[in-house]
Amino acid sequence: MRLTPTRRAAIASAMAAFFFALPTACLPADLVALVRQSKPSVVAVGVYNATSAPRLTFRGTGFVVGDGRQIVTNAHVLPDPGDKTFGNQVHIRVVSGSATEASERVAAIERIDRSRDVAVLRVDGPPLPALRLGSRELAAEGTSIALIGFPVGGQLGMIPVTHRGLLSSVANVVMPTPSARQLDSRAVMQLREGGFAIYQLDATAYPGNSGGPLLDAETGQVIGVMSMVLAKGSRETAISHPSGISYAIPIRHVLDLLEAR
Repeated sequence: MRLTPTRRAAIASAMAAFFFALPTACLPADLVALVRQSKPSVVAVGVYNATSAPRLTFRGTGFVVGDGRQIVTNAHVLPDPGDKTFGNQVHIRVVSGSATEASERVAAIERIDRSRDVAVLRVDGPPLPALRLGSRELAAEGTSIALIGFPVGGQLGMIPVTHRGLLSSVANVVMPTPSARQLDSRAVMQLREGGFAIYQLDATAYPGNSGGPLLDAETGQVIGVMSMVLAKGSRETAISHPSGISYAIPIRHVLDLLEAR
């Protein structure tokens, strides 16, 4: 999705007004430190195609775990193997660092669970700073949270942005529908497996935040992976009029991938 310069400036202004309306002095000191420490571990995830323009297409967010060469993201952020454009000339890449000193690396899928919408990538090169992962136990409702990622598909610049909020509910990812014909293949797979718990957040996220870390604002540990935004209408509506309701996959499913043999 491409935004006009005027539209991009309007969105940037609105987001800046929302975030900076809270003076720094009003933010807990530990949250300020958490953001500073966590941002180097958050990366942009995209696909590179030498024959396309632009060559690198942003698809979502990821974060560093484990030995510093593993990247966690959403499965839906990655190209679908069934897509005809997913061939030898298309590569997954991650971008780390700052806007002025960005580093681009080729990534490979190490493990993936499309039914839980989580994946682990592996990159070469020097290790990056890894985030601390929480436990398998579900986080409590009412937990103060922070999420870091690249909202609006990186249209506002490849700089990680932080939003904060509350873990408002632990819900089931498979919602009842009036007719089975309204279930897509992914929902049918989840129904067969009994569904699983997902975090509903009272926090504003945007397309592009997918795959980013959901942090416990007090402990600094990653308790989930950002996955979905409740949209009132189209993708553009989710940007211009966000619902303020987002969803994240509990970190227990990432731990399952990392520990799988």
